[in-house]
Amino acid sequence: MSTEGPTQKKVKKLDESGDLEESRDFDVETQKALEEIDGCQNEIDALNEKASEEILKVEQKYNKLRKPFFEKRNEIIRKIPNFWVTAFANHPQVSALLDEEEEECLHFMTQLEVEEFEDIKSGYRIKFHFSKNPYFSNDILMKEFHLGSSDPKSESTKISWTEDMNLVKNARSRQEKVKQGRKRGLDVKSFFLWFEDHEDPSQDDIAEVIKDDMWPNPLQYFLVPDIEVENGVEEEEEGDVDESVVVMEEEEDDGEGDEEDEEGLEDEEDEADDE
Repeated sequence: MSTEGPTQKKVKKLDESGDLEESRDFDVETQKALEEIDGCQNEIDALNEKASEEILKVEQKYNKLRKPFFEKRNEIIRKIPNFWVTAFANHPQVSALLDEEEEECLHFMTQLEVEEFEDIKSGYRIKFHFSKNPYFSNDILMKEFHLGSSDPKSESTKISWTEDMNLVKNARSRQEKVKQGRKRGLDVKSFFLWFEDHEDPSQDDIAEVIKDDMWPNPLQYFLVPDIEVENGVEEEEEGDVDESVVVMEEEEDDGEGDEEDEEGLEDEEDEADDE
């Protein structure tokens, strides 16, 4: 009687070029199970693709529903002086780009807008609105991202700088000084250098932060100092209570220790009288 297991067959599969290549050895039953799993996986992938399409439609629907509320919020924000520069300066990633001159410039920023394209996956644009200012003559600075193709691109408004007020030129001058100096490890960051940078649009972290974090809820960053102060007061109050509790516990422990000492002395005196 033969003790050999089921006959194994060489399984062949197509490589990327379309040619057959040999794969691992599987018995007939395993091969059949693998083909069934592959069939299930194809069904799952098809459902995932369908889900993506439906999710895209839902996103498009709610983008339209949110738009009037974003517009209303922008109208209200205009009533608050220096709202956007405060929010930008309080944001950990965006504030890292701002030097003193650029922060002064952003005091003239009156409105921020983020608009996703109809096909959300294809890209978006960010608009920065400014009132009349000594730095440039543009009313709106826009940076636009086209991400739907295999070759992502971005483009931005050409800034019409006032003479001697070109902040990009100033930032590049600082970069040159850093390169020529000994501080080789330092990297000069600038909001307006970022605005004009189109090197890798698909990996623009600052744009994504503005679109996905700052734009949905800027109020949280405008109020950051107030929130920190409130939290600080609460923490201090909690700290005071904890210290007092510790002191009281120590005093109670000391009291219990004294009572034990007194009881010990009384016991010793009683033993001495008995003797």
